Amino acid sequence: MPHLALYTFGVLKSPLADPTPLTNEFYDIGAAVYQKISQHPGYLGRAEAAAGDRGMFFGADWGAWGEFAVPTWYDKGRTVETTALATTLSLWTDLRPAFEAVYTGLHREALNRRYDWFERPEHPSYVSWWVSDGAIPTWQDGVSKLEHLHDHGSAPHAFTFHRSFAPDGTPTRIKDIGPKSDQVH
Repeated sequence: MPHLALYTFGVLKSPLADPTPLTNEFYDIGAAVYQKISQHPGYLGRAEAAAGDRGMFFGADWGAWGEFAVPTWYDKGRTVETTALATTLSLWTDLRPAFEAVYTGLHREALNRRYDWFERPEHPSYVSWWVSDGAIPTWQDGVSKLEHLHDHGSAPHAFTFHRSFAPDGTPTRIKDIGPKSDQVH
């Protein structure tokens, strides 16, 4: 049975190594969010560096998740002192559990404050796609999918929760999300 890969990417206003209270708050909330999400039904795992300091992404050992990569539009630092990004790469059993983990609970609370920490994006902040059972998506897969989503919109191989696709490539909807027919946009 295929699994859902989910890649998220955001550019922070300040480097992760910045000792300001706001950056420390983001880091602390992030640690709590990771702990909660790892206990969520449908969660299978996420890319974690074998070892590293706060803000260490580039050059870290990510094991089966591959070499760390970022979208072409990321133009900030790449050292532990200057990295200003937050990103995740995770695997889920299906769309619904991933959606619920992202848009409920502690993660939802953090999303409500995202502009305290993140620059306002001109690009998508996440992308999903299906991988075969036993496959581990790589950072480069996530970057390629996010860039494709930005350039071409949702497709069976790179989509959002609101414009999602089933593993066979047919359009699908997660019940109770997306615009209602009576809403005007």
